[in-house]
Amino acid sequence: MRFDELELPELVQQGIDQLGFTELTPVQEQAVPLALSGRDVAAQAQTGTGKTAAFLIALFTRLLKNPQSKSPAPRALILAPTRELVVQICEDAKALGCACPFTILPVFGGVDYDRQRKALVAGVDVIVATPGRLIDYAKQKVFSFKQIEVLVIDEADRMFDMGFISDLRFILRRLPSYKDRQTMLFSATLSPRVMELAYDFMNEAEKVQIEPEQVTAERVEQIVYHVGRKEKLPLLLGLLRDRMAEGRVMVFANTKRETEYVTLVLQANGIKAAQISGDISQVKRMKILQDFKDAKLNVLVATDVASRGIHIDDVTHVVNYDVPQDPEDYVHRIGRTARAGASGLAIMMADEDLVFHLPAIEEYITASIPSEVPEEELFCWKYKRPALKRKKPVPVKKSSPGKGSANPASKRRPRRR
Repeated sequence: MRFDELELPELVQQGIDQLGFTELTPVQEQAVPLALSGRDVAAQAQTGTGKTAAFLIALFTRLLKNPQSKSPAPRALILAPTRELVVQICEDAKALGCACPFTILPVFGGVDYDRQRKALVAGVDVIVATPGRLIDYAKQKVFSFKQIEVLVIDEADRMFDMGFISDLRFILRRLPSYKDRQTMLFSATLSPRVMELAYDFMNEAEKVQIEPEQVTAERVEQIVYHVGRKEKLPLLLGLLRDRMAEGRVMVFANTKRETEYVTLVLQANGIKAAQISGDISQVKRMKILQDFKDAKLNVLVATDVASRGIHIDDVTHVVNYDVPQDPEDYVHRIGRTARAGASGLAIMMADEDLVFHLPAIEEYITASIPSEVPEEELFCWKYKRPALKRKKPVPVKKSSPGKGSANPASKRRPRRR
């Protein structure tokens, strides 16, 4: 199906044309017509399948068809589990709604509190937020939920995983009745706990499920290299210098400590790399992501904080430096490449410590990932080690002995018997 067959408002169609979208993806083909008809939708969809455009098109269409007098209260609310995803949804919304007269505000922690507060007081049409900071403003009565016409819950399963369910229910109980608003829920899996949320807070939601083979990006070539743990860094350096020299690469590790060390090694060997993990401040994260988008960085090393919500076009390669322990994380990681119809390569380094997670991944994606032993020429055995900063030992102050005594212990009181 083509977008011009949907009879969308002209302002929405202008944004679609501006982005060069013509054909609907599978999830869009099923979800968009339902949402345009006013139905609530609960859809199973991974990142990279076009779900963001699906709910934005329906949201903008509803707001345009039901114009209201100017009010500072928001008319639409999009909830997402991570700050990165909030930022990305806002960018997509501004691009898709470039011709629409809507103000869109991201609300999340880690950035200027007063600036966001003033923007809410001034009035916005669409809020894109993580639950925590939004609830903080709501309790201070900075804004009201009473005029929300459209609610979108993105990556609902992740909300549960990150412990946001109580916050989510707090917000849902303060919105207008489900009969007076339209709700769209998107999740990687429509698990029982996600569907329970849909039954409690949605109006007879239509269920949309994409078959597993459609969920995983089709244009991603996948390969597993079986290597020893000590061989992973030489192999990564060899791949970056040989087969990925001209590409834009995302490298995923399982721990913050590993991402930091891998980044230091890459930098020490002349590769423009930076890391994103939970220890990096939000302002610095945003700067790093922008540099990566602007090709000022060739390599982004990240924990799974970046596997969801970072939509960067032209990522040519994804390297799983560590085999992910959760099969869903694997799908989200490799979904950073082969976006918008492009192709990509996903390489996984399976060492002796983490190879045991491979069968669960293959079972989850219902496919066997081709594996091989890398050629000796790919390894870069001679590389510079980073100079690690060592913490200076805290000097211990020596206690001076009392006057006329060489042994301060002699000053102690005798024990009573």
